[in-house]
Amino acid sequence: MAYNGHPHLKTPNFDALAAEGVRFDNFHAAAPVCSPTRGSVMTGRTPNRFGCFSWGNTLRPQEVTIAEVLKSAGYRTGHFGKWHLGSVQKDSPVNPGNSGFEEWISAPNYFDLNPVLSDQGRAVPFEGDSSDVTVDLALKFIRKQAEARQPFFTVVWFGSPHAPHQPLESDRALYEGLDLTKAQQNFYAEITAMDRAFGRLRSEIKDLGLRDNTILWYCSDNGALPKVGSTGGRRGNKGKIYEGGLAVPALLEWPARFASPKMVKLPCVTSDIYPTLLDVVDVTVPNQPVLDGISLLGVISERDKEREKPIGFWDRGKKGIQTPSKLWMDELLAAQKEGREPNDPARLNPDAGVIGEPEPSNQFPGHAAWLDGQWKLHRIEDPQTHDVTWELYDLEADPKESRVLFAEQPDRLPAMQEALNDWLKSVVKSLNGGDYPKGL
Repeated sequence: MAYNGHPHLKTPNFDALAAEGVRFDNFHAAAPVCSPTRGSVMTGRTPNRFGCFSWGNTLRPQEVTIAEVLKSAGYRTGHFGKWHLGSVQKDSPVNPGNSGFEEWISAPNYFDLNPVLSDQGRAVPFEGDSSDVTVDLALKFIRKQAEARQPFFTVVWFGSPHAPHQPLESDRALYEGLDLTKAQQNFYAEITAMDRAFGRLRSEIKDLGLRDNTILWYCSDNGALPKVGSTGGRRGNKGKIYEGGLAVPALLEWPARFASPKMVKLPCVTSDIYPTLLDVVDVTVPNQPVLDGISLLGVISERDKEREKPIGFWDRGKKGIQTPSKLWMDELLAAQKEGREPNDPARLNPDAGVIGEPEPSNQFPGHAAWLDGQWKLHRIEDPQTHDVTWELYDLEADPKESRVLFAEQPDRLPAMQEALNDWLKSVVKSLNGGDYPKGL
């Protein structure tokens, strides 16, 4: 973002919110890729708990989602844009409608110019930049709720920026004449288009008289892309458990509660969104599965000087599942014109709720980490030999995670190792279905 010091990006609307609202400068995606992080937003849980290991993985129907909770509390719920937590066909158990959204116009994955989207299961073509299209749809929903004086919860998930970057030429032209590759120009142009759409969303919320008591919360779903993105010098990129793959921009506005600008330095994570919103509306969920996130109201108000519990991460190294959004949506449109409905299981996810053979509770293959204040412990287990390597960093002194500090922290290490291992056991228990009432 430009407000973070990027030398070329033009993000005036995000910059304005960063200056006027709550700016999180230590915010993390729950996973270093998109679908798992989106699952954490929906549930308040680390995504391995419900088997959402990588991109293209789904929610489980057994999970309690923030849309379901707010719907039960009297909010109208809408989802617009990229879903990537399951199907967008009407017969799927994990489409947005079966995940708590009363109105939805969504895509199974990212989408670019002139997209075909699913309007509650019906394929509809749209024209224009993907971010503009997404906000147009969200605003139509918001205007309707405003006119009815109806509380609403709207999830707006942009399809951009995502490769292949296909911006409007007018947006790309803003970056001509700079020492940039064509790929960088296209990438930055998509971010500028998203910024423009976000600015329209924020402006209309104000024009509708809703600004003071509407929470507007923005964040990204994973760290920066290699070659075209910028991590601000952090180690790693998208797909990695190091800070370059997890640290993301995040901004919040709620003038009625937080009237003056604030900058939050404590670690926060996308799993915090669910419990924060439950705290806001004062809702208790019966049989709530284990939460990994916390309410951030105390952190934002500076009542809490430290985060009440650490943040765990775990990338099991499982491959993603192809979700070719454009191909599938074009085919859905063509099929529905002929009166047919594709029934490919890969597109419907009929078995999303099936829990497979129990996973062992003493092996945690892949790369896990435990973020406790300024300290970050890495646990890297070889999936073949199960040999474990540990790394400990002081992010305050070493944000690039370049200097392992075992010798300097002999007392800290065992406690953090034990805490991370206990958390991993808890995650596996959830993964094996231990959080769900019998019969689900």
